[in-house]
Amino acid sequence: MIGIPLALAVFNAGEWITHKHILHGLGRKRESFWAFHWHEHHHEVRKHDHHDPDYDKPFFKASARRKEAFALMGVGVTVAPFFPVAPFFVGTTWYGLARYYQVHKKAHLDADWARTHLPWHYDHHMGPDQNANWCVTRPWFDHLMGTRKVYVGTEREAKDHARRAQRAARQAARASASPDAVQPPHPRASDRGARG
Repeated sequence: MIGIPLALAVFNAGEWITHKHILHGLGRKRESFWAFHWHEHHHEVRKHDHHDPDYDKPFFKASARRKEAFALMGVGVTVAPFFPVAPFFVGTTWYGLARYYQVHKKAHLDADWARTHLPWHYDHHMGPDQNANWCVTRPWFDHLMGTRKVYVGTEREAKDHARRAQRAARQAARASASPDAVQPPHPRASDRGARG
């Protein structure tokens, strides 16, 4: 039974280490296999206010999502041989992998859900410091390592939200002023005469 809490702790530490040193460390290099995280996932999430359109696509057409899933499956296969001697540890690790994929996907399909249920992950993507808040499922290791930086509910978040809303309104206004935009139909002559 000690395998359950041990696996939860190891899994959370693994999230922190992998996110910080592999996905952000190696992932910043465009030629790296891990580049999908920084150059695709982070880019799309910032652009779409925490939504990642990759999760809307069919699985085999979603490059970043597919790589994430295969990396998680690789961890699951790696620990599988230890099942006969550490079934609780391995089973809990498999649970952690499935939960990670599920909550990460949900977080990037529903930003409001993420802001409420995974604020540390929302903070990682939307906060001013994307080199903090490395944990996804639970913030334990971020607290332990001093890398938990709160953004949700702060004055900074309110200012950033207002700025993004203004930018979206300006873009919508430009789009409606574009000659390609659909113009409302002109009133009929009989309507103009009736008002005149």
